[in-house]
Amino acid sequence: MKNLLKSWIGLAGIVLLLGSCASTAHIEKDDTFEFRKYKTFSWNNSKNDKGENSLQEKNIRLAVNNELEKAGWREAKGRPDILLEYDVLVERSVKDESNPVYSNPYTRLVYNPYTRRYATLYYPSQFLGYDRDQRSIREGTVTISMVEAKTDKMVWQGWSTNELNNRNLTTKEIQNIVKTIFKKADLAKN
Repeated sequence: MKNLLKSWIGLAGIVLLLGSCASTAHIEKDDTFEFRKYKTFSWNNSKNDKGENSLQEKNIRLAVNNELEKAGWREAKGRPDILLEYDVLVERSVKDESNPVYSNPYTRLVYNPYTRRYATLYYPSQFLGYDRDQRSIREGTVTISMVEAKTDKMVWQGWSTNELNNRNLTTKEIQNIVKTIFKKADLAKN
């Protein structure tokens, strides 16, 4: 029974650790906007007019298309319900880390003259404070916006920020960020 309890506690610890590493998404939406009213989308091509056609752009569009198609949406070439736009920001930031510091536990051998015996006293570790550290990191933020095609009004925007391992967003990081944004949006529920 004790082994089972230890296993569950260990599993819960791992889940909490992995959950804390996940990025969080933020959503802003017009109160009148309902996903179920809209079923077609298209990308706003203003970025292509500037000659930008990078691999990163293709990966973002593919990841967003996959998430919308899972929810029953389809890409329309003409007269879509929603126009999609995205923005990527990669910037340097400083991450503060603080780790608790404890003293080492120790034992001490003392002589008791009344009992004429030696006794071992145990001194547990004590909390001493925090060890603070700052390190330079790169953060990537992906923002996805939905504009109602008929009214040209922004109706929904979602964004998420992740710590990056490289100078640019990788395909896997883009997919994770986009999934996090659309999981928060919960298109199926709306």
